[in-house]
Amino acid sequence: MAEKMIKTGEKVSFRMITNEDTEAVVRWRNNERVRQNFVYREHFTPEIHENWLKTEVETGEVLQMIICENAKDLRPVGSVYLRFTDDSKKTAEYGIFIGEDDAIGMGYGSETARLAVEYAKEELGMDKLFLRVFSYNTIAIKSYENAGFVRTKELKDVECSDGKISDMILMENCLK
Repeated sequence: MAEKMIKTGEKVSFRMITNEDTEAVVRWRNNERVRQNFVYREHFTPEIHENWLKTEVETGEVLQMIICENAKDLRPVGSVYLRFTDDSKKTAEYGIFIGEDDAIGMGYGSETARLAVEYAKEELGMDKLFLRVFSYNTIAIKSYENAGFVRTKELKDVECSDGKISDMILMENCLK
């Protein structure tokens, strides 16, 4: 099936998520490396993902895309999303994860952040993106800073669904 890429970079491309991505997304979200970077850390099921698609993606509250590796015939390797926070869809929370272990350290996250910022500004006409990142995730923080995000607030003692407590950083990118 020829999938329509909505944004293409040197290393990765994005396409819209579909129901057919459920198996991969569930596998990725249950990867301990991925799970430790979410506040919600419970076992992820196909039902949870399908409910997300129905209540968030299909309603237009979230724009979610699959990150595909250009060098490997557009193999899906992760996901990126924009969760709109206002009715005008000018502000959104940015989220990303690279799900395939062999795709870590390849620069895909950094390029995805830059491409997503470009897409939000140029294609969607958005004003601002923000994100929350655990303070221990220094590699992600650097990639976000390289994409124009700046630290705006420290969020102390955020409790995750597994009871663990960690500090987070709020970052923003004003697109105007």
